[in-house]
Amino acid sequence: MSLLHLLQGTSELSPAEVWQALTGTLTGSTAEASAVIIDARLPRLFAGLAVGAALGLSGGILQSITRNSLASPDTLGVNAGAYFALTAVAAFGVSLPFISSAGVAFAGGLLAAGLVIGLSTGPHSSPIRMVLAGSVIALGLAAVTSMLLLFFPWQTQGLFAWGAGSLSQAGIQGVTTLLPVLACATAALLLFGRRLDALQLGDDAATSLGVRVRAWQAVFLVIAVVCTAVAVTIAGPVGFVGLCAPALTRLLVGFFPGLTRQRSLIVVSALLGAFLVIGADVLMRALLGSQQGVSVPTGVVTSIIGAVFLAALACTARSGFDSDSLVTMRAGTGFGLRHPVLLITICTGLLMAAIAGSVLVGDAMLLGGDVVNWLTHQASVRIEIILETRVPRVFAAVLGGLSLALAGAILQGVTRNPLADPGVLGISAAAATGAVAVIVITGTTSFWAILCAALTGASAVGLVLFGISARTGLDHARMVLAGISISAAATALTTLMLVHTDPWNQTKAMTWLAGSTYGATAVECLPMIIAIVVTGSVLAAVSRDLDLVQMDDTTPQVLGVHVGRTRSVLVACALVLVAAATISVGTIAFLGLVAPHAARLLIGRTHRYLLPLAGLLGALLLTIADAIGRTVIAPSQIPAGLITAVIGCPYFIWLLWRMRRS
Repeated sequence: MSLLHLLQGTSELSPAEVWQALTGTLTGSTAEASAVIIDARLPRLFAGLAVGAALGLSGGILQSITRNSLASPDTLGVNAGAYFALTAVAAFGVSLPFISSAGVAFAGGLLAAGLVIGLSTGPHSSPIRMVLAGSVIALGLAAVTSMLLLFFPWQTQGLFAWGAGSLSQAGIQGVTTLLPVLACATAALLLFGRRLDALQLGDDAATSLGVRVRAWQAVFLVIAVVCTAVAVTIAGPVGFVGLCAPALTRLLVGFFPGLTRQRSLIVVSALLGAFLVIGADVLMRALLGSQQGVSVPTGVVTSIIGAVFLAALACTARSGFDSDSLVTMRAGTGFGLRHPVLLITICTGLLMAAIAGSVLVGDAMLLGGDVVNWLTHQASVRIEIILETRVPRVFAAVLGGLSLALAGAILQGVTRNPLADPGVLGISAAAATGAVAVIVITGTTSFWAILCAALTGASAVGLVLFGISARTGLDHARMVLAGISISAAATALTTLMLVHTDPWNQTKAMTWLAGSTYGATAVECLPMIIAIVVTGSVLAAVSRDLDLVQMDDTTPQVLGVHVGRTRSVLVACALVLVAAATISVGTIAFLGLVAPHAARLLIGRTHRYLLPLAGLLGALLLTIADAIGRTVIAPSQIPAGLITAVIGCPYFIWLLWRMRRS
């Protein structure tokens, strides 16, 4: 595989010429090929081998110390923490030597891993709970990292593609600088391998053998984070290699019993990790050609493969969540239960006030009189330009928040899953992938064609999730984890298309993908208006059925409700709402989680009142987030989706903690 990797490139070289270049015997007119091999191809090959081995080691260690087959640098947030730390250093203009950058990545990864383990351990811990906590923390860190990339585009130039895992190297010095660090980590692992074997027996058994469990878990965690820091410093966060390599190694245990020993298992994981990274790079360049393949991050391929692994593993892992946790959660305040219409009226008034305030604030502050003059066509040209661009953005935020909140409320009721959210389940990411795909493949800018493509992507994910759920009884946490894996794959595909087709306009694409009303027009609001009117009519007719469906499958059937048909209609409504919102305001996570929960806590579980209140709260949240994003660093802007992610991530973690207690 390494030889095949060296043979790929824009210069056609035979195996004999490659060998002569490596041995320094290449002469004559082809001597330039030696420089190509030594200065370009060898650094890329060594980077791939080092990154793959480091991630294989890290993933194997993390799975061993947590006794969790889903653990990896990606699912525990280590990659995201390391990438965030390096981006923060670059954004603020701090120039560090290569080895010091690895130290920064180590600190970020260690903090993220410590936070995940601290949140997910306890008497009711489970593999999926740990991975959910890690994945959500990774989403939050990714949101903050995206903010830095958007705020400091010049200081962080090139980090967008690098952030998906790129093996492109300026030379071999960076890799050789970090090889001793990786070698020391490997030596320490081999030296203390027996302790790792003891930890596999369980805490009590390991303690009886004289092993200080917590101390040695901390030691091995540090070693794993060191390996991850090396990989991220060299190539950025290459996705899911640390998950796939140990998983493949464990599949070989039946054929090679010696792999039950941790030293052997982790070493083989390192070898398979190197094979996966080099194989992914070879595959990418074979499919796209040598010139284009070099510019596309290798981590895109590994992320797609790893997402499939994660979804498959999620279907078999123990979740530790109660199946009726949505019904058992507290719902309704005294005031909301007694006066639901009055509460909805109050929220409507708050939304109107937020809309008025959002129209006035931004990169240029306006007065109420300016708006009145604009409405009566008496405003200055400056005011006209400002309001003609700002007002559609405000209404896009209102309609987008309303659509996503309604979709989230529907999904939570249909699945009886308190963790359900269009963004977390991967529906929004798939809709974005469909929209980008139709633009890239056909070159069309037709709004309705893009809407159809987004709806197709969202529908495909909906069919996959609910199809798997119907066949395997996928519970709440497993469904969310499968959705997160789908979201990772969809994001990787979107990154591939953007980098491959439009590498010079990545900031604009990132702004839309992060969830922004930038550039919204009245025409783009029309699909959301149509979707809200149509689905609202349907929801008004079936809201009582949704009240029954959220309880269990038996009760609605006894009362004459066709559960399958009702669920299909409701899911279709949610998918239409998500697709319409995504093409208008981009991918916005957690809004469809937070708004329905807030509505349920205020007004109870009756969807006749819950759905309109959730929609109003979603519109209110996104309107405020958009106003904040347009104001705090004006004239620069923060995408509203990043603000909702920063708010929603802690809420999701709190919800996990609360469900553990219940």
